Amino acid sequence: MAASKTAKILLIGGGVLALLFIVGIVALVLMADRIGRPSVPTNSVLVLNVSGDLPDYVPEDQIAKALGVGQTQSFTGLLTQLRKAKIDSRIGAVLLDINFPGIGWGKADELRDAIADFKTSGKPVYAYMEIGMNREYYIATAADKIFVPPPGDLYINGFAAEAMFYKGSLDKLGVEADVIQIGPKYKNAPDQYTKTAMGEGQREVINAILDEYYSRFSNAIASSRKKSATDVAAIIDNAPYNAPQAKEQGLIDDAIYMDQVYEALKTQLGYSADDPLRTISGGQYREIPSDSVGLNNGERVAVIFASGAINVGHSSNSPFGGEMVGSDTVVKAINEAAADTGIKAIILRVDSPGGSALASDLMWRAIENAKAKGKPVVVSMGDVAASGGYYISANADKIVAEPATITGSIGVFMGKPVVKGMYDWLGITNEYVMRGKNAGIFRATEKWTPEERAKMEEQTNHIYFTNFVPKVSKGRNMTDEQVNTIAQGRVWTGTQAKANGLIDEFGGFEKAIEIAKQLANLPADKDVRRVVFPAPRPFFESFFGDPEESTVSAEYKAQKALADSLPKEARKALRYAELFDKMQRGE
Repeated sequence: MAASKTAKILLIGGGVLALLFIVGIVALVLMADRIGRPSVPTNSVLVLNVSGDLPDYVPEDQIAKALGVGQTQSFTGLLTQLRKAKIDSRIGAVLLDINFPGIGWGKADELRDAIADFKTSGKPVYAYMEIGMNREYYIATAADKIFVPPPGDLYINGFAAEAMFYKGSLDKLGVEADVIQIGPKYKNAPDQYTKTAMGEGQREVINAILDEYYSRFSNAIASSRKKSATDVAAIIDNAPYNAPQAKEQGLIDDAIYMDQVYEALKTQLGYSADDPLRTISGGQYREIPSDSVGLNNGERVAVIFASGAINVGHSSNSPFGGEMVGSDTVVKAINEAAADTGIKAIILRVDSPGGSALASDLMWRAIENAKAKGKPVVVSMGDVAASGGYYISANADKIVAEPATITGSIGVFMGKPVVKGMYDWLGITNEYVMRGKNAGIFRATEKWTPEERAKMEEQTNHIYFTNFVPKVSKGRNMTDEQVNTIAQGRVWTGTQAKANGLIDEFGGFEKAIEIAKQLANLPADKDVRRVVFPAPRPFFESFFGDPEESTVSAEYKAQKALADSLPKEARKALRYAELFDKMQRGE
């Protein structure tokens, strides 16, 4: 008994000491963060590295940062840097170092909008890139001046889209895709497994998207570089160009190295010849809080991110499977924001190609409940908000998207791989013992019988005609017939979506903030405090993991280390393996 008491006392005492130790570390870290915050010299140049994956949102953890744990740059974080720099009197100019950013055309438009907004301050923006493809150059055209080093190149030689089809390979492996599609002309995702070439609908959609992108790209060059549409067409047709040729064509302002760009900025900003250019990196400037320059103050607006494929359960991020939008996580976040009396509006940032219809509907319902409580809901679409991504957006009070955003794809498909031929090829035999007429509906070795197919078609029709279409109709104030006409799985650009009534306004996240303020009757000239739901988890909790939330955990970190060590092809194979694993769990 005495030994047990002693053990308990030691255990409690040790726990208290450990807690005090952690609290002490946290206090020291927070103090060090404030003391170690970088200074911003007068007339500095903010150097923003526009490169890497640039996920839509990454929570900033002050403790992790102070402990030296690397912080990934996010796309919304990049936009915040420009917002701060616009009103920060210490920043005299911005230099964009553009190096293959991992964003699509919707976000490229949004970044150009942010650059244009920064330029209203009268401060110059310079762009520098060593190699510029279409997207890199498109972003650069928003700057005042563009520079490429003498050995650099511009590959602005037009747009091409590739569609790959695996039916031939599956046939050789003895695998057949048994698929049901609502809107088979346009709901093309299963075509890669059931066809060997593009169908009429897929070709129509791809051509429409290429026309949109080519037109916006050409117009951006013509406007920024003061050229006619005919000249731009000829320039694209004769690309690529090395840096001296690009300068000769008027596509860039000079073919010079980065140190020479610094000298040009010194001249622009009125430095004396002997003074070094004062710069601050984007990583350092991230440590300058928004509220210290007068931003992110005022009434509270909730911001909820839905980035990745949609699924039931909790949101997650896997090195192999990528980001997943979990209905449990998003529904909880919406409910908490709706219940918070201090939250004046909700912005749902959607960047998703779709996924589970069930998960999408659960999130749709949460938005419906939030609106019933008087909370305006505005959707800001990123690169893609299609299929399930549109489902969860449909009943927002307002939907905002960029002209190049991919959206729509209002349709449903179901399917299963039939591997009987592969089993025969491998010499595998199997038998089923069943109870119930349709017990074998998910048999991997048999196609659906006519009765089973009829049941699955009934399920598919229910999702589309009873849930998806009517909810889009209600949200967009259309009839079911009107929605069905523009649905059928058809993918639209933001420009086409606005013409068809699927979105309300062009713009990015800041436009969504502006509209949210209007709907919540907040002053247009006052900023708001953006509050992310769910609140980012503390560093120690995220590191050691949480049984309910697997966003960042020790397991993830181990997977990430493994993924980084593997060749690209191996990572892709493991990604497909993870997708099959999710399918087996019914996700």
